[in-house]
Amino acid sequence: MKYLKFLLPMGIFLVLVLFLGAGLHLDPKEVPSPLIGKPAPAFALMRLDQPEQKIARDDLLGQVWMLNVWASWCVACREEHPLLVEFSKAKLLPIYGLNYKDQRSAGLKWLADFGNPYTASLSDLDGRVGIDYGVYGVPETFIIDRQGVVRFKHIGPVTPEVIRTQIEPLVRKLNG
Repeated sequence: MKYLKFLLPMGIFLVLVLFLGAGLHLDPKEVPSPLIGKPAPAFALMRLDQPEQKIARDDLLGQVWMLNVWASWCVACREEHPLLVEFSKAKLLPIYGLNYKDQRSAGLKWLADFGNPYTASLSDLDGRVGIDYGVYGVPETFIIDRQGVVRFKHIGPVTPEVIRTQIEPLVRKLNG
């Protein structure tokens, strides 16, 4: 009986250590999204640059488009942003920004200072649309097809390799 009191906590501790060890070997950028293959969540948000205008998800049906979730306070977004500016010049697809939990003035200043790769950037002040899209943190990037179905999600800053090996081939396939 004495050994049971000692072995049970030790066994629970060892199981927890195994789970922690397994978790440390996972890549957080490979978190599967339950949205892949499902319709993109609906939204109707005001434009960051023209708050009197709204853009809804349904306005984007019929085209393949990118949704990039960003914020002026996001350090990783600063790393990603020049790449998006360059990528937008190829006009492979329209890029819509989702300015996540940010002040309008800060978002506008960010775009003025660093360039604007977005066809339009939408203001998600309270983060509800981000929550609907399962955003873990910014930046995150989604590719949505002509029918409004999410086909790709990338957590963290996109890299030249991600654009070259994942985004560009997928967009060409979806537009083909």
